[in-house]
Order: sequence, then C-alpha cells, then structure tokens
Amino acid sequence: MVLIRIPKPWQIESQPITSETAYWHRRRFLKNMIGFGIGATVFPSISCSRSDSEIEPDLQATLPQGQLPNVKRSPIYSGQGLTVTPEAKTSRYNNFYEFGGTKDIWQAAQALPTDPWKLEVTGLVNRPQTYDLDDLTQKFPLEERIYRFRCVEAWAMVVPWLGFPMRSLLQDVEPKSNAKFVRFTSYYDPQVTPGPGGFTDSSGLPWPYTESLRIDEMAHDLAFFAVGIYGHLLPKQHGAPIRMVTPWKYGFKGAKSIVKIEFMNFQPPTFWNTLAPDEYGFEANVNPNIPHPRWSQAEERLIGTGVHPAVWERQPTLIYNGYPEVAPLYGGVLN
Repeated sequence: MVLIRIPKPWQIESQPITSETAYWHRRRFLKNMIGFGIGATVFPSISCSRSDSEIEPDLQATLPQGQLPNVKRSPIYSGQGLTVTPEAKTSRYNNFYEFGGTKDIWQAAQALPTDPWKLEVTGLVNRPQTYDLDDLTQKFPLEERIYRFRCVEAWAMVVPWLGFPMRSLLQDVEPKSNAKFVRFTSYYDPQVTPGPGGFTDSSGLPWPYTESLRIDEMAHDLAFFAVGIYGHLLPKQHGAPIRMVTPWKYGFKGAKSIVKIEFMNFQPPTFWNTLAPDEYGFEANVNPNIPHPRWSQAEERLIGTGVHPAVWERQPTLIYNGYPEVAPLYGGVLN
C-alpha cells in the first residue's frame, strides 16, 4: 500500500525549482507556431484592500474604483495560511493572448470594451439566459474566495477573487440530462484584439479563445466565476467583466472576458489543446508528477517575490494545486 502525503497550504517549504526558462520557451513556441502558419484547426495575509502606495499612477488608473457591495468572505476558502500576492504585482503580470504574447499586456488590454456586455448561455439547457453587467454582479450572491493560481509556465500566485460558484449558474439555466460538457468562449474582435503577434500573423490561430469543462467539474464547489478581485470589479487585464476560475487546473483553463457559455453532449475543441495537444491537455489538472514536455512541473515560482522572475521564491508544486478534494472527479487518483 502506498501512502501519499498531501501537504497543507501552510506546510509548504521553499526548494529549488527545476527550469527557469519555462516562460521564455512558451513564448518562443507561440511565436514559432504563428510563423509556421498554423491553421484554424490547430493554438498581506488576507485582505480585499490594496496598498495604493505600491501601485504606480498609470496602473492605478486602470483599476476599477469603489468596492463591490454585499460580498461575503467564504469560511471554507478564506486562504488560511496563505499570503495574498500584492495587486501591484498581479495586475502587471498577465497572460491575455488576445492582446499580446508577453506578460506586460495590461495597457493594451484597456482597449477591451466591457460596457455594454452580454453573456449568452445556450445549448442543452431548459432555461437559456442572457446576462448583462448588472446581472453578473447582482443576480447571484457574491463571495470572496482566496485561491492559489498556478500557471502552466511554472509560476504561481495567491489571489482574492470575488464572484459566485459556477453551480449557481447551473441552477439558473437547468442543464438537460444529455449535457456532458460546457464550452466557454472569450471576447474576440480582430479590430480590437490583435493576438500575440499583431493583426497580420495571428489570423491563423483558432480564435476565439475557448475553454471547456465537463459538467461535473463545473458543478464542483471549487469552480468559480470571478467578477471582481481585491475588493473591486475585475480590471480588464484580468478578464473583465467575468472569467473562469478553476484553481486545481493550470491557469490557461481560465477563459477571460466570457461572452458565451454553451452546454453540449460532446467534448469541444479548445484553444491551447487544439494548438498543441501534446503540451496542453484537456483536463490540465495541476500535477507535479507529470512534467510539461519542455519543463518540469515539480516546483513553481511565486510572482513578485524578487526583482526578476529568475530570482522569485520557489516552492514545491502541490497535487491539484493544493485542492485534493477534487480527486473524486478523476476516480480518486491523487497522482
């Protein structure tokens, strides 16, 4: 009998990370795929308040002002033992491929039009819905959840999301019995979202950005729709006005700026899994024992803990990113 020890969030110890070049490799991969002309069938401790003194004036201007009302802190996902990553760090280090292939896309992302906004929910449901901006922040009770966030590029952070469980939306739209998968589609307009290589060499990528979950994954209590962060509405670089948050999966599974949710009876293609299925799996569960083809996933770097990514603090990666309660979704397997 093999016993598997799952460390608690407050028991993590810093150890050397394997590869410090994961991020640069992924950028090079994306650039090369674009160049090859890939077609369309293949691509501190807890507080909601931020320290304004740490945020530069130009960045501060991009952050929505005012607090979201009537937000309850989740007693289960309150982030015990975790230290929230400063907003000054998380708001300047973002993946949002619709606006570019580097981490400093926060300024370009301000071109995203968010008002008015419509989120269409369709497909195999009994009650199709179209939600507007007010619905997203008022229809469902909002709560704060402190979650780990783990990127496939082997960096990590801790984020205080504001939003509502995905199961709340499931209850509102009533999926039909033959609905097995859910597809999430992000905003895309080639005149607004140039992609990682600009308007000319990104047109062959499988836009719009889509992601998908099994319906039982969406129904898990951890699965979350974020409409806010650090006590206020989502900034555009984080995927305003609504994004997916599935903390036991790698971050690319978190579609941003969602405009459509479709319930279907088959597994749909998704952006990264279509582009490179050998590198970006459909499930994409965080697992330190399964390396990415080009780097190890055994360890991770905490963003903003040093002056350069190469010297960020390092710690072991946890199975399911520290959320082993999702193991029953996958036959109880913990490794």
